[in-house]
Amino acid sequence: MMRLGILSSHEGSLLQLVMDCCASKKIPATIDLVISNNSHSRAYKRATATGATTLHLSSKTHGDPDLLDKAMLDALVDHGVSQVLLAGFMRKIGPRTLAHFRGRIINTHPSLLPRFGGKGFYGRRVHEAVLASGVKETGASVHQVTDEYDKGSVIAQVHVPVYALDTVENIENRVKSAERDLLVNTLIELSKTDIFLHS
Repeated sequence: MMRLGILSSHEGSLLQLVMDCCASKKIPATIDLVISNNSHSRAYKRATATGATTLHLSSKTHGDPDLLDKAMLDALVDHGVSQVLLAGFMRKIGPRTLAHFRGRIINTHPSLLPRFGGKGFYGRRVHEAVLASGVKETGASVHQVTDEYDKGSVIAQVHVPVYALDTVENIENRVKSAERDLLVNTLIELSKTDIFLHS
């Protein structure tokens, strides 16, 4: 069974979704560790409330980035994690962790990568750029995480239309709904294969 380590920074809505789907067995996986760089975040509180094993790791706990990276890697390995999910995690992953879990760290992004991705493109900023561009279609992507923002291989995507009278909020809500389904379906598929578990 896939053993998930989830990293989350803020609200934790995707974290909650995955926790619920794992609890109901919709996603055949266990959540073995939840790490947040913000111990006061709703994500951290959500995970703690379920009884999940949680850990706060940030520049406050480890001032040296290399030591922070090592602490994260050690925690994930010690808890037997086989797949890492970034669920609204707003920090770069260190080189030690990236190397050990190469091909086994995934993230969601609210656009059809490579469009509207990269440094500075997150949350509502993405949808503002989509609307300003005049494109007729946007979507969401699940991709592997590398040392560059949103540059890893795309694993799955879902397409979402952009309508003539759309607002940023309309687009955001439509993409969020599609992104949730995409993530759940992708995790179900990943649980069926060893390619991301033992690469």
